[in-house]
This record gives sequence, C-alpha cells and structure tokens, in this order.
Amino acid sequence: MDIERITPAEALRRQRDGALLIDVRERHERAAGHAKGAMGIAKAELEADPQAVVPDRDAVVLLICQSGQRSLAAANALLAAGYRRVASVEGGTTRWIAEGLPLAPPDADSDFYDRYSRHLRLPEVGEAGQRRLQSARIAMVGAGGLGSPAAFYLAAAGVGSLVLADDDVVDRSNLQRQILHTEARIGVAKVESARIALSALNPTVQVDVFPERITAANVERLIADADVVIDGADNFPVRYLLNDACVKLGKPLVYGAVHRFEGQVSVFDAGRHRGHAPCYRCLFPEPPPPEAAPNCAEAGVLGVLPGVIGLLQATEAIKLILGIGEPLSGRLLHFDALGMRFRETRLPADPECPVCAEGREFPGYIDYVRFCAA
Repeated sequence: MDIERITPAEALRRQRDGALLIDVRERHERAAGHAKGAMGIAKAELEADPQAVVPDRDAVVLLICQSGQRSLAAANALLAAGYRRVASVEGGTTRWIAEGLPLAPPDADSDFYDRYSRHLRLPEVGEAGQRRLQSARIAMVGAGGLGSPAAFYLAAAGVGSLVLADDDVVDRSNLQRQILHTEARIGVAKVESARIALSALNPTVQVDVFPERITAANVERLIADADVVIDGADNFPVRYLLNDACVKLGKPLVYGAVHRFEGQVSVFDAGRHRGHAPCYRCLFPEPPPPEAAPNCAEAGVLGVLPGVIGLLQATEAIKLILGIGEPLSGRLLHFDALGMRFRETRLPADPECPVCAEGREFPGYIDYVRFCAA
C-alpha cells in the first residue's frame, strides 16, 4: 500500500479537523521552530514504540520532517505496524515555512540547538555530551601561538568557561601566528584581546582573564576549578610548574610545543593515574640547555605550525571532557611540517619520577627558574 503524500496546506486543514500531526525530526532540529500544534517525536522513538505515541491504530496520523524523506520512511514503518490512515507531508517543514503556514516559536534554548547542531548529530557527542562541554571549565596558560587556535576552537565547540592566563601584550610580531589578535589591538593585554575575539565568536562562553605571570603562588588559583589544563607556555619554568601543579591537584594536562617547523603534543594525566600515566617530568627529567631549545623569537617558527599543534591540543581537551576516543596519555605525537609526517613515541610512567611516582608524596614547588637555568 502506497503512503499518501499531502501538501503542507492539506496537512494544516486535516490537523484542524482533528488529525494528529507529528514532527519526526530530532529535538535540536525542532528547537528552531516547527509546525504549530505538531507533536515532537523523533523518528527512531516513534518507530520503536508507535503505540506509546498513538494508541489508536485507526487514528489519522500526519508525519512531517525537514524535507519529506524521514516522514515518508516513518509512515511506512507505521503502515507495517498496522496503522491504516497515515500520510507524509511533502516538502516537510521547509515547505511549510515557505508557504507561510503557522509556526510554533523557537524554543528558549534555540541558540544551543542551532549553534551546536552538527555536534548534536554525532552519537558520540549528542545533547548529553554538548551539555558536558557547556558545563566544563578549561584553564589555558598562554594566549599566543598555541593558545590562539586552541581557544578559538574550544569556544566554538561550546566549552562553558575558558580561563586565559598571559601577562604579555599584543605585539606586531605576534600577528604572524597568534590569530586571536589583530592589528587594531597592538599594545592591548593579550588576555583582553583574546576575550574580545572569543566573545565575538561565541557570546555564550564565559572568558575569565588572568593577566598575571604564572608562579608557584598563583598557579593553583588558576587551575583549581579546571576540568582540563592546556599548556601553551613558551618557557620551561612555567611548563615544569604547571606539570607539578596538575599532578598535585589531579588535573589532566594537554601539552604542546613548537620549534621552527616541528611540534609535539601529548596528554599528561599522572595526577589521576599514578604509576600508569606519565607526567612532563617523565619525558624531560631535566630541562635541555638553552642553546638546545631557543624560543620562537630566537629560532623563528613557521606561522601555521602553532595552528596545527593548538588544534590538536583542543581536540584532546574535548575528548577528555567527553570521555571519548583514545587520549594521547602515554604517547608523544611529533609533527614535521616540512615532511608533512606524524610519528608517535610511547611514553611510560617513570617509577622513579620525583613528582608522579606511585605512592610518592608531592615534594612541593621549587624555584623553577633556577632549576631550568642550572
């Protein structure tokens, strides 16, 4: 038996005569607006138990979706389940709107459903995962080359709160790679410039600025409430300090570093997984000599390279919050931009690590500047 296909105008007429109109789109699709008076039941839910929605198999049921394809498939499912008076609305909600037929107003939370609609379509994310992102807090050290792309994509992804720590101001030489900043904001504090850019992209994200140099006296205040910490620092004293604080407080640390044409990314999660996951000190028990690791101002850096590494850091942070995929914990990912190659190095936890060894008490913060200069 062929399913009857009707116009939106005919559907409206039958609805007013007592027919049941059901919108079979997903909730986030219906949130932007739907046919007035339509009952919202996702196609999968309707097909799983149609009698829970329409107990009377003789009822007149009209199905509508976005374009008419899903509603037609759902109508066939109802027909197979014994429903005899089923029709599908051709052109769906798109045509309903184009013809100026009555609409229910968008949901109060329509920005959420509209903005993150592509996330909501992913079974690994869905509404529950997006709500987790919305309630998450990420602390980032550095609003420069690595922090710029990471912060942009975390804000776009809907991470609820971003804490940005940087005590520097925007310089023209930053603009080659630090995409949070603009020519017009040269001389402005980087965290304030970042706040302006991120709020313009996604005004629903809370951006807390931390215009201070990170020290042992304030690092815990920065990361205490964070779910994930991102290391976008450009010097070894801050890297070691951040690592030690994350081990002490049990925070996952997403590490990234760049040098000329090469970059590295990893996740150090020793604070939550003592003896199983490494920390930064397991990789670098001691800092390299200054001549072996010059900074970007001394050695230069390909402008797009921090973009690649920062996006990988943002990806790892999102995975950690959602609890999906395989994080880079225990693995160091190397990127060679000139060769366009990735390679991976396994990183075991160091059983003798002075900070993260299983059963070892936190030794306390040290003079990191002196440690790195020794």
